[in-house]
Amino acid sequence: MSFGIKRRHALGLTAAAFALPSAAFAETTLTKLRKRGFIRVAVANEVPYGYMDADGHAKGIGPDVAKHVLTSIGIKHIEWVVMPFGELIPGLRARRVDMVAAEQNILPARCQVVDFSVPDSSYGEGLLVKAGNPHNIHSYMDIKNNPKLKLAIVSGADELAIAHGLGIPDSQIVSIDANADALSSVSSGRVAAYGATELTVARLAKHSQAVEAATPFTQPIVNGKSVRSYGGFSFRKDETSLREAFDKSLTAFKATDGWAKILRDAGLSDASIKAAQQKTTPELCAG
Repeated sequence: MSFGIKRRHALGLTAAAFALPSAAFAETTLTKLRKRGFIRVAVANEVPYGYMDADGHAKGIGPDVAKHVLTSIGIKHIEWVVMPFGELIPGLRARRVDMVAAEQNILPARCQVVDFSVPDSSYGEGLLVKAGNPHNIHSYMDIKNNPKLKLAIVSGADELAIAHGLGIPDSQIVSIDANADALSSVSSGRVAAYGATELTVARLAKHSQAVEAATPFTQPIVNGKSVRSYGGFSFRKDETSLREAFDKSLTAFKATDGWAKILRDAGLSDASIKAAQQKTTPELCAG
């Protein structure tokens, strides 16, 4: 139907009803995507959040969940677009993609420029220890409370600020160049533990029987706040129909074992899977 026909019909209505034709004939983003037959989704090529494998298939927490949710809302074909992490939001706002599935941390500053789904994941910190956990380490405070223990941290990593924030002195901290150095540092006994995100710790633990993730693990609390991230899918602010449909399906999926298995297979602990159910997007956007 042409614009002219719609306008002529509208001219015969009262002022109150004049807005009805534009609403009635407006095509939502969700409807457009269903008609188009595919959706463009960005990832940052970061394991295990969202990445392309050697065969060109999208894998990771974001893509695996997105495939299920998008199919359930009538979008069965996905065109994956790899972008540097820093270009995800600019690329989304520039309409190069329709949504982002990179498990971006839901932060107040980001909420100002894009809309986020309900939280899809939560991940905190972790400690890599020698197999058998000989020092019985289950938190950063266990290291602080035993001056004989050494903690390895990658130079420049956020974990240094966490350690300092908890009062662990530099005399107990050993700086290493990269994650790859953590295995030998811990297994040799040079340090009692290595501090990193729980996902990094889980991946390292899979590569050697000489080390393991400290379990259970108490998340550090710095300045009264738990050091924990909450990942979600991001959308343009004018894509309300798509985000609302996505949220409804994602919320339902989060109540299933299938969703929990995706997160668990990526290395998230049961505590982090539970945490992803306990925060709302408005709470996270409020800071």
